[in-house]
Amino acid sequence: MGRELQERGLIPIKTIWSAMALIDHPDIVRDIHEAFISAGANAITTNTYGVVRPLLAEEQMEHRLGELIEIATRLAVEARDRQGREVLIAGSLPPLGISYRPELVLPDDELRRQYGELIQLLAPNVDVLLCETVSTAREGRAAAEAAAGSGLPLWVAWSLADDASGHLRSGESVEEAVTALDGLPVEAMLFNCCSVEAISAALPGLRQLTDRRIGAYANAFVPLPKDYVMGEGEGSGGGHPLREDLESERYLAFARDWRQMGADIIGGCCGIGPDTIALLREKLT
Repeated sequence: MGRELQERGLIPIKTIWSAMALIDHPDIVRDIHEAFISAGANAITTNTYGVVRPLLAEEQMEHRLGELIEIATRLAVEARDRQGREVLIAGSLPPLGISYRPELVLPDDELRRQYGELIQLLAPNVDVLLCETVSTAREGRAAAEAAAGSGLPLWVAWSLADDASGHLRSGESVEEAVTALDGLPVEAMLFNCCSVEAISAALPGLRQLTDRRIGAYANAFVPLPKDYVMGEGEGSGGGHPLREDLESERYLAFARDWRQMGADIIGGCCGIGPDTIALLREKLT
């Protein structure tokens, strides 16, 4: 969503990224949802990645948390209704601060409290909760604990180190991440917002560790520095640079490998647009 907004000429705010579009350009947010549905997506994600208290507070917008989530979920529902297709609406539970920075993750009690608040606001209008781009095992566990009484299925998606080591950005193993979810009602485990190579390195191990659904949706970024801060050094238009060697056909080749590794939820994250989703829909089904 964030990258597609940028492609349409919107300049994101460094902290909350795509959230301002909910206020200034809701029609474009809805149109992007529709573009992905039209391309054949079976699930879309609410534009709530930047709608978390710590980031909104930096823009003096913390008081608008509930309003922004209401707008985001309504736009997703409207897009589904206008397209007339039964697609899942996934409520995004993003990192509660700066993405890709495991050393900055909040304490566990605060994670559970803030995830619980987001879940309460998202739940009436979404079909599944998607805890995504988390870089530590404890983020996934906190979200799962907060979601346990929601009545909604939860998918947990970890972001992997781009060095294809098969570890989370925190350095923890996939086994540690899976073990942290023991006893909690998690429907699916995924990897997202990391390189295709990182996912290919880690997915076979994930399949061996769980009998739950597994999946993957990579980004198209060039490797991220360990001290990455969204918006810094990215020019006036924002957005981390994209790879030039990951056209739709090559992404499809990785997706086919993931299917062979056991993934049954496959999609795209930052920089993967409707054209690529359309190709996945055509070739993987």
